Amino acid sequence: MKRGFFTVLTTILFLQLGNAQTIKTGVLVIGNGSGALAASIQSSISGAKTVLLLPGEGFEAALASGNLSSGIEGDLIKRLKPAAKAQINATIKSWTDTLKNLTIIKNANWIKLKRSGSGWSVQLSDGRTVKAIAMVNADRTGKVNAAIPLQNVNKSWHSLTYNNNLYRTSIASGQQVENTSANLLFLSDLLIPEQDNLVVLNSGIESIAAGQAAGAVAAYAAFFKTKTSQAPLKEIQGELMKYQLSLMPFSDIKPTDTNWKSIQFLGLSGFLKADIVNGVANFESDRTVSTAEIKDPIKEFYYKAQIWFDEHIAPEMTIGATLNLVCYVGGKSPKNTEEEIKKNWKSVYKFKTEYDPARNITRREFAVLVNEYLKPFGVNTDKTGRILR
Repeated sequence: MKRGFFTVLTTILFLQLGNAQTIKTGVLVIGNGSGALAASIQSSISGAKTVLLLPGEGFEAALASGNLSSGIEGDLIKRLKPAAKAQINATIKSWTDTLKNLTIIKNANWIKLKRSGSGWSVQLSDGRTVKAIAMVNADRTGKVNAAIPLQNVNKSWHSLTYNNNLYRTSIASGQQVENTSANLLFLSDLLIPEQDNLVVLNSGIESIAAGQAAGAVAAYAAFFKTKTSQAPLKEIQGELMKYQLSLMPFSDIKPTDTNWKSIQFLGLSGFLKADIVNGVANFESDRTVSTAEIKDPIKEFYYKAQIWFDEHIAPEMTIGATLNLVCYVGGKSPKNTEEEIKKNWKSVYKFKTEYDPARNITRREFAVLVNEYLKPFGVNTDKTGRILR
């Protein structure tokens, strides 16, 4: 009897020690909505070890971006077909099960949340503790806000406007707000100055697109063992573009478009601005390019462009003029560059038009050539979108 009793006590003690384990991770995500889902997926595919504390058995995720779906949301929509939307949690499970960096703890009940150095520590009711470098607060109950505590964290999406340069700092786009889709999210919308390594998704901005952006920001801090306040904008934008998230809300250019990335990069530069009507932004890829619309933004990016535009007085940009511009500003051989462009015109760029230097260039063609040879995304900006040269 004594031996059996000792065995029982040993077993209980072993279980208690097992439950009291500490789980160390790069990113901790708390929540069960669209933001929590996307943040945990993006964080894991960006290379950060991620733990998601899921309050229940499944997600309460909504596909909210409609015809502007991109990134993780676009991928999820593909995975749902031909499955019914009622099967969304089964589809999500089959996807997240394949992500080696992601651990989902279902029915997670946490009882204590606090700072641990520059990171976070959360104690679960079963005795386990999760310690993370960065945390994404996608909690809808207000429990996380109360534990830290957080106040006045309400943020909202911003309408796309060219009255300032903030559009260049976009990290997500397309959220439906008051029946409009031409909206942007900025890095500052996810961060709180006095709370480093905390990324917040409040109810005003929560969506799959915003969650994807939040996951990339948190993953950067965890992967490089730094702070969210030090996450470089260009690195975050590039990571999100890598995973097909639209940063500019062009409703007429889908991520499946062959030239999507070039058009997104030109949209962020402001060289070619969207036509915004009734809250919907269109790129209008077949429209031709005027000299007036590109002159000032390109001069802002490149000193040498000022001289080129002083000599170029034609009101419309032709293919030949664009070739001349990129060669002059980029210091490239006109002959070699033209030969390369002609070779790639249909095979690489997938243009359906014919190469004709005398023809007025379309916005699609201009976006691809300028992005290819001038690389405007590589030019740094500050937090207001002002060019740093």
